[in-house]
Amino acid sequence: MLKEFKEFILRGNVIDLAVGVIIGVAFGDVVKSLVDDIIMPPIGLLINGVNFKDLKVVIGGGTKNPVTFNYGNFLQNVLTFLIIAIAVFFMVKLVNMLYKKKEEKAAAGPSNEEVLLTQIRDLLKDKK
Repeated sequence: MLKEFKEFILRGNVIDLAVGVIIGVAFGDVVKSLVDDIIMPPIGLLINGVNFKDLKVVIGGGTKNPVTFNYGNFLQNVLTFLIIAIAVFFMVKLVNMLYKKKEEKAAAGPSNEEVLLTQIRDLLKDKK
């Protein structure tokens, strides 16, 4: 069982997945900082300096235990999600574009240099 576990862990897919998760978490932190520190302050300035995280509605509960709907924090998280989704979309689009170019190049057949080298190789074989 230990041997099987070792083979499972050392498989390329598991390692790739671990690297992807680590990079994804770091990417999420960068985007969250972008939203919180770069995008939201100017938006808050446009709405008279209101911090989105401070936007809330207090309902019931009295003064000791007020119940609040923190809709500003929700809006902040929705905006963060949308920016991450847009960034991931463009990353996937870029990768797909690179793969498409690679496939087109492979499907186009051999280049002129490859054809010429093949002919030279064939001529050298015929001389022997």
